[in-house]
Order: sequence, then structure tokens, then C-alpha cells
Amino acid sequence: MLKESTIVSKSGAIAIKGRYSTQILHKYGLILILLLTVLILSFISETFLTWTNLMNVLRQVSINGILAVGMTLVILTAGIDLSIGSLMAVSGVIAASMVQGDSGFGLILLAVLAGMAAGGALSGISGTMSAKLNVAPFIATLAMMTVARGLALIYTNGRPMVVESKTFLALGQGYIGPIPTPVVIFAVVCVVIGVLLNMTKFGRYIYAIGGNESAAKASGVNVNRVKIGVYLINGLLAGLAGVLLASRISSGQPNSGMGYELDAIAAVVIGGTSLFGGVGTITGTIVGVLIIGVINNGLNLLDVSSYYQQIIKGLIIAIAVILDQRSKR
Repeated sequence: MLKESTIVSKSGAIAIKGRYSTQILHKYGLILILLLTVLILSFISETFLTWTNLMNVLRQVSINGILAVGMTLVILTAGIDLSIGSLMAVSGVIAASMVQGDSGFGLILLAVLAGMAAGGALSGISGTMSAKLNVAPFIATLAMMTVARGLALIYTNGRPMVVESKTFLALGQGYIGPIPTPVVIFAVVCVVIGVLLNMTKFGRYIYAIGGNESAAKASGVNVNRVKIGVYLINGLLAGLAGVLLASRISSGQPNSGMGYELDAIAAVVIGGTSLFGGVGTITGTIVGVLIIGVINNGLNLLDVSSYYQQIIKGLIIAIAVILDQRSKR
């Protein structure tokens, strides 16, 4: 009898340890993957851990990071947005057209706000289509992707708009102290949206809608208003990303932003946000963005063909989705 009780107690202890280990792995698994990737690349490439390269990685991931933060809000409501790449193009060309010549700070600020407003307005239309007209988010944003790209081409007559304003170019190419300006802007966006999600009613409503939309409606949540607001914020962030991209490449390109929506979705899913909605954090998205950025940078340092990089990125997305579905079940 004593032996049986001892065996039971030992098996119980093992089960508790197993559950504890699983919880630790679930909570910090992404960070461990990021650290392991950094460690491996630091041994393979001598230049990976240099300050210049690390700042370059952070600058590169900042634009995708801003997009991914907005996409996190959308996916938390069990939605999707395929139009953010085209919204970037529209916002970028509008901002670039307003700063021709050496513009002052006031005009630069107005150009940034105009670019963000354009992205917010167009994304808000997608959100309205989805919320009010019951159009599936995939279809609504797919339509907007084409419309917005067409607007960018019409606005520029299909030609790039070169920017020479040093003040505007500093947004994407400059530094605040030793840190690239886009990195600082990305950090501010993460803090603001993190507070919005975790410390406001609006944030709680987002999680509630993604978790169970019917229950959220029954609880008195104005689901349509929240969804439209989410797409509006997502569009504003896409507009900001488009302005930063135009600043970084010194021109407003009507064909810019192609494929950026896939990188953003990949970062969000890898970061642990469920495609079914209701589960996810901004912190996880940040780690997901860094994982993709570090892998891309490492592959470039190793001189891996961009064709193979696309395959690797696709496999990462597929694995993340499979893991998401398994955890949901």
C-alpha cells in the first residue's frame, strides 16, 4: 500500500513538472527561438553581432513591425487585411508629393498626417464593408488592395516621385542619438497599441469579439464600431509605414509595398496570435517581427538566394499556422 502511494505521489510530481515545463516553453518559447537563432548566426557570420548590422536589422524590421502591430489588432478580431501593402503605396506617394523641394517641419508633419489619413480612410472603408455589409474581410481587403494600388498609379501617373527634402528623408534614414529614427517610431507605436489593448475597454472588446463575437454582442459590445475602429487604426499604421518607406528609399513609389502584407501576417502568426481571433499579444508580435528580421538578415549575410528565402519564409508561415491550429484544438 505504501509503495502504491509512493508511486502515485511520484507520478503526480512528474505530471506537475511536465505541466510546468510546458507552460514555461509556451510562455518563453518564442524568445528562446529568437535567442537560439541569434546564437547560431553569430557563430556562422562574423559580422552579424556588430553594432552596425544589428542597427541595420532593427531599421529593416521597423516598417514591417509597424504593419504587424496593426495587423495584430485585425487578426485578434478574427479578421485579415490583404490591402496594407497597397495602402503603403498610396500613403507614400501622397506624402512624397507634398514635400517636393526642401520643405519645412510644418509641411513635413502635414505630409505625414495626410499619408496616414489616406491609409486610415481606405482601411476604414474595408472595415465598414466587413462590419456593416457582412463582406468577408478577406474579400473586402482583397478588393481594397486592387483599388488602392490603382489609386497610387493614377495619382503618380505610374511614375516615382523623387524626394529631396532632408527633413523628410531623416524620418527613414536618420538617427535619434545612436538609434535609427524608424526604430524609435516603432517602439512608440508598440507602447501606444500595447496600452490600448491591455488598459482600455476598446482593447478588451477586441479580445472579446475575437473570442466569441456572439457573446460580445449579447454583452452589449458595439461589434461593428469596434471592427471599423480596428481597421481604421490598422490603416493609420499602414499609412505611417508607407511614409517611412518613402522616406527610406527617397521616393514615393506607386508599386511599393508589394508582399509586405505577407511579412506582417507571418510576424503576427509566428508571434503567437491566433488566426481564429481572441488570442495574441503585441509582445509576441514584436518577437515574431524580430525572428523574421534576424532570419532574413542572416540569409543575406550568408548570401542565400532571394528565391530560396521566399521558400523558407513560406515554410515558416505554414509551420506557424499548423502549430496555431493544433493549439486551438
